[in-house]
Amino acid sequence: VIELIRRAPDPATAKAQLMDRRWDATAVAGYIKLIDDPEYRLEADGNSYFLSDRQAQGILALQLSRLTGLEREKIGEELQSLAGKIEDFLDILSNQDRVVAILVEELAAVKQAYGQPRRTVLEDFEGDIDIEELIPREEMVVTVSHGGYVKRVALETYRAQRRGGKGRTGMSTKDEDFVTQLLVCNTHTPVLFFSTDGMAYEMKVFRLPAGTPQSRGKAMVNILPLNQDQSISAFLPLPEEEQEAAKLDVIFATSKGSVRRNKLSDFLNVRANGKIAMKLDEGESLVNVALAQEDQDILLVTQKGKAVRFPVGDVRVFQSRASMGVRGINLADEDRLISMTIVNHSDASTQEREAYLRHVAAVRRAQEEGTADFEATGLSPERLAELEADDQYLLTVAEDGLGKRTSLYEYRITARGGKGVELMGLDRSNRAQ
Repeated sequence: VIELIRRAPDPATAKAQLMDRRWDATAVAGYIKLIDDPEYRLEADGNSYFLSDRQAQGILALQLSRLTGLEREKIGEELQSLAGKIEDFLDILSNQDRVVAILVEELAAVKQAYGQPRRTVLEDFEGDIDIEELIPREEMVVTVSHGGYVKRVALETYRAQRRGGKGRTGMSTKDEDFVTQLLVCNTHTPVLFFSTDGMAYEMKVFRLPAGTPQSRGKAMVNILPLNQDQSISAFLPLPEEEQEAAKLDVIFATSKGSVRRNKLSDFLNVRANGKIAMKLDEGESLVNVALAQEDQDILLVTQKGKAVRFPVGDVRVFQSRASMGVRGINLADEDRLISMTIVNHSDASTQEREAYLRHVAAVRRAQEEGTADFEATGLSPERLAELEADDQYLLTVAEDGLGKRTSLYEYRITARGGKGVELMGLDRSNRAQ
């Protein structure tokens, strides 16, 4: 090999000549067979072989000092050691008993080095995992249409916009269908659904069908055991703590002007097939259901633009869920109740309400005219500030899209069962919504 390298004009020629020459393999034939590598094969005579590219390159990179007798002995001993390990590994792979013995030995060594008493307790568990524990808490927008379709969409999907914009699609609807109710709540919030025939159903928000702003949702008849001619008239979020439910009342309102008051705790743990919420007369339907407290007022609105406001305390708490309730508003002929809302009670007297309304109108006119002069109200600045802080507004929308915003001070608190006051000027072709 040394003589061949010395005669070669350059390393590439030396490498080529090393690979082209047939070399005696008598001393290494056993190792070649042991390795059993397709790259290194004996020739047909069994006593010679050709060097591979890697072998020729390794010879050229070998230091001359390693060709001394002592270094050659070290290389031979290394070769014999590797051959012994290869033979031992092959024997292990072919002997299952040795494999198991080695595994046991290694595991015992690991136990000796790292073993310590178990801190956790392993017990048999026969119960089912509650899927609710796997649901993350996030804010959802629940939408229900007049045709009985429902869906939930993540609140973060809807971005804030300025007043007067065109908005974005909140729900895809077919002809003669429209969105009637919308609620923002948590995925773990229990929700009570009330049908127009007076039945109550309970379902958690995460069990409602998920959708996109453009999707229509899923029909409620495929989720709840509703009749084909019934729909959902209202739905209420329940507090997750049952103790909170005992502090709230549920107010029911029907199309014939009846109202009823029950404790919210009467509607906890509703069965899958529903629970009777209110008994209805023939031709009567449930219009709305709302949560209320003793110190609030009930505001009822009719289709012909009448409104009546009376304290929640005027309606006694009913113990039965099968009763029909009491009269909330005295309806005129061919009129029907279309809406109910719960508002905060006000202790302001008639004179204070009228003075405050005159003050607000005067301020608005002064702002429109660009002046700072308006008549005195007779109320102290402190009382004006209190009335302004307690003021609430009622948004009224007619069938043709016209709407207005009025202060709740415009609607005096009266006794339950009255005919109400004028809410909105309507002609025969227009109705309140």
